[in-house]
Amino acid sequence: MSNARATHLTRRGILAAGGALGLGAALAACGDDDKKNGGSDSTKAAARSGPWTFVDDRGTTVKTDRIPANIVAFTGVAAALYDYGIEVKGVFGPTRTKDGKADVQAGDMDVSKVTVLGNEWGQFNIEKYAGLAPDALISTMFDGAGTLWYVPEESKDKILKLAPSVGISVYDVQMPKPLERMLALAESLGADVRSAKITEAKKKFEAAAERLRKAAKARPEIKVLAGSASQDIFYVSGSNLSIDLEYFKALGVNIVEPSAKALKASGGWFENLSWENVDTYPADVIIMDDRTSTIQPADITEATWKKLPAVKAGQVIARTPEPILSYDKCTPILDNLAEAIEKAKKVA
Repeated sequence: MSNARATHLTRRGILAAGGALGLGAALAACGDDDKKNGGSDSTKAAARSGPWTFVDDRGTTVKTDRIPANIVAFTGVAAALYDYGIEVKGVFGPTRTKDGKADVQAGDMDVSKVTVLGNEWGQFNIEKYAGLAPDALISTMFDGAGTLWYVPEESKDKILKLAPSVGISVYDVQMPKPLERMLALAESLGADVRSAKITEAKKKFEAAAERLRKAAKARPEIKVLAGSASQDIFYVSGSNLSIDLEYFKALGVNIVEPSAKALKASGGWFENLSWENVDTYPADVIIMDDRTSTIQPADITEATWKKLPAVKAGQVIARTPEPILSYDKCTPILDNLAEAIEKAKKVA
């Protein structure tokens, strides 16, 4: 295994507390026509004129002579901006599945209309990137060092010389914070953030958060384990560092915590378990990483997995370790977990 791949697995474990990005694609619908057209006219980006300034989560003040028009972004960031009426020219990160369909992290974007610079970890076509004449590169950050997610370490210097970069932190903060930051970024790029569509989406998110809070309060005995599956390892994530799990815990959800020793070994993110030890932590509900880089519950053949009480009870749902940072996409994450807790049988 290469160092780059090992790093990817480590950061995936960061998010390995489960996967809910897709959460069954149960998106808060705002109308099929709006989705096909990239949002209603009221949420289309305003005419782009400059100059443009944005202070990102590295504390870097990014300045350009005009509002960026040729934007290149990590796929999940591009998907969030799309929900706010901002379309990008290029993307990097999981964008298309092996059968050519949109990856779960691409959200509602038409992936046939964007230039994909790299679909997997370590891939980033610098020549194609330069050819887009980028005005800005935008990604998330999963550490406190300002590392831009999916920008290859070995080629980052060449990449970052070609255009200003913007980083939005998803490290050790609760979900509402990066949602606010992405909305602020979209507004700076011309989105009408006071439109009826976006205002309603935010209200639905707040209602979903309150529903989850009430569900957790009513069922404090329900233990929720966040997991992620690979061929040889089952990852159990702790409630710190990940934006979704930190928020779930703040809302009162009883998150199963790995041992402190194991968390320390992973930098605070997760614990590695062999499939023989997958029953180490009792759980009533399991939320599983839904990214295409992980093995999905229906495809897990391990007998030890199938014997877990939560699995036998059908109390396994998706988790999105890398949520698309729009209120529209994060609402079903909260609603689905609330519903699972409301309906769960105590089996652990």
